[in-house]
Amino acid sequence: MTLRVSADKDTGVAVVTLDRPERLNAIDLGTAAELTAAWREFRFDDSVRAIVLTGAGGRAFCTGLDRDAVVPQPNSPYMVDDPLVAIGPKACDLWKPVIVAVNGMACGGAFYLIGEADFVIADETATFFDPHTTYGMVSAYESILLAQRMPVGEVARMALMGTAERVSARRAYEVGLVSELTAPGEAPAAGVRCADVIASCPAEAVQGTVRALWAAKEATRTAALAHAPHLVSMGNLPSEAQAGLFAGRRGEFRTR
Repeated sequence: MTLRVSADKDTGVAVVTLDRPERLNAIDLGTAAELTAAWREFRFDDSVRAIVLTGAGGRAFCTGLDRDAVVPQPNSPYMVDDPLVAIGPKACDLWKPVIVAVNGMACGGAFYLIGEADFVIADETATFFDPHTTYGMVSAYESILLAQRMPVGEVARMALMGTAERVSARRAYEVGLVSELTAPGEAPAAGVRCADVIASCPAEAVQGTVRALWAAKEATRTAALAHAPHLVSMGNLPSEAQAGLFAGRRGEFRTR
């Protein structure tokens, strides 16, 4: 298992931990399936009323899809198999509040999770970036989800600068991606404190509020995501060309 789930039945809070620190919590196909299954199970578990999602180890919350994952694709620009499309709670029709607690790197496919959180807490070590364009890939799902929670210009800069620039936890807080900053290693505990309060409120009122907030932006998000598979299919370099860019990648970047 690459996902750890613990639940406190007394408080109604569950903590979900991506547990692949040796791979910077990158999501392989097994982890993707475990995430989908966990969100769906929470829909039926009335003892869980609020959830905190975090990553194991100090280096990364999540670095997106594991590069070793093999994902065969149909030979058509109108059909794309995206293994991350159902890893988020809202994609699984879960309307219980989910708080993401970020430490270290959060990049690429991590934004499928961050983009479907109700709010994000980060410690001072957190950095955010989107490597897609650097490696010949379209940032579609990631950019669409982030555009729902931070200024479009900030999303554009993150997506278009690729690996050359990382957004600091402080800057992420300033532009609204992050709601609270903590000392290193303290984000999960801060998330649990918030979840404790939320879980103590009547569940029906909490879930109705979550649903109302997402309804406010759902039409735009749904319409935009409908374009994402075709943009990815038409704009991505062939996988062998992407692999060449990854092999020749440089480590230089600036943090702002």
